Amino acid sequence: MGSNIESIVKQFKIEGTFKSADIFGSGLINTTYKLVTEEEDKPNYLLQIINHQIFKNVPELTKNIKRVTDHIRGKLANVPGVDLDRQVLTPIDTSDGLGFVKDEEGNYWRVFLFIENTRSYDKLENGNQAFQGGKAFGQFQKMLSDLPGEPLYPVLPDFHNTEMRILNFIERVKANPVNRLAEVQEEVDFLMERSEEYKKIVQMGREGIIPERIVHQDTKFNNVLLDENDDILCVIDLDTVMPGYVCYDIGDAIRNGANTGLEDDRDLDNVSLNLELYEGFIKGFLQETKEVLTAAEIDTLAFGAKLLTYEQAVRFLDDYIDGDNYYKVNAPDHNLVRTRAQIKLLKSMEANWEQMQAIVKQNVN
Repeated sequence: MGSNIESIVKQFKIEGTFKSADIFGSGLINTTYKLVTEEEDKPNYLLQIINHQIFKNVPELTKNIKRVTDHIRGKLANVPGVDLDRQVLTPIDTSDGLGFVKDEEGNYWRVFLFIENTRSYDKLENGNQAFQGGKAFGQFQKMLSDLPGEPLYPVLPDFHNTEMRILNFIERVKANPVNRLAEVQEEVDFLMERSEEYKKIVQMGREGIIPERIVHQDTKFNNVLLDENDDILCVIDLDTVMPGYVCYDIGDAIRNGANTGLEDDRDLDNVSLNLELYEGFIKGFLQETKEVLTAAEIDTLAFGAKLLTYEQAVRFLDDYIDGDNYYKVNAPDHNLVRTRAQIKLLKSMEANWEQMQAIVKQNVN
């Protein structure tokens, strides 16, 4: 692989001489290497194989990331004291100008400038971290609110189209392909009783009540790079940045980050909404975005947490009924365990619903 990587790297406009490339990080989608250069005064780089089974249109994906990072860099260039190499991702171009290389085996490669001396956290641990996460994604949203030109390419069409997910789920339940329906009827009934409520964001967008924006769509806290003082540097993992509704980013962050238990917790007593983390994220996010968002959008933010939790429960149960063909599982009932944990989290959100809405209102005024 070493010699192959060296030949790949030569096609990118990097500074310095290739020295080594070692596997870096624990990403589940793309294979990533830290590319080290010989010279001490030259930067290091991040080299990735793009998973084109998931991201099928690599040229459009590459253009999306270039447009987003160029726009953010333009905004930050006018801010005193900003280090552009550290506070926005820097894609490295190729000699042919495409921004990616396709090798003989059909793999697609890309390179970013490596941002040194950073840290990230897999899980939110306190209200301040939640605030920093909300602030980071809020800044990201605000800076991209005036991106000129055509909408970004939808690299994963209907990614959070809950209306479509529900219709697919109904068909799956009818088909019952591996005869698992009888054991999950209670969960199916719970989700179907709420189905009309969770179609509403897509419907509001279709009716023009809320605007489609550029949203990150993968707002886990480990997609925020921090410096050694835990201050925000930049938002990373831009593959899923595309058109959507702002409540998706709130929802994904809260579902992932403000759960007192695990996504696949077998002990449902562990699972609930951590209101301190929820409040911290909302406070940070709205501090940056309340002047940019419409009143109708702000009204959807708390609902976004319920929406993404509901949607994920539907997707896990859909896959379980289908025989576990989409998500990787480590036990025959893994998708069912995931479903039940999501339903428990959703019930906790329903129980705290008035407080969740009040927190949003408090941070708008």
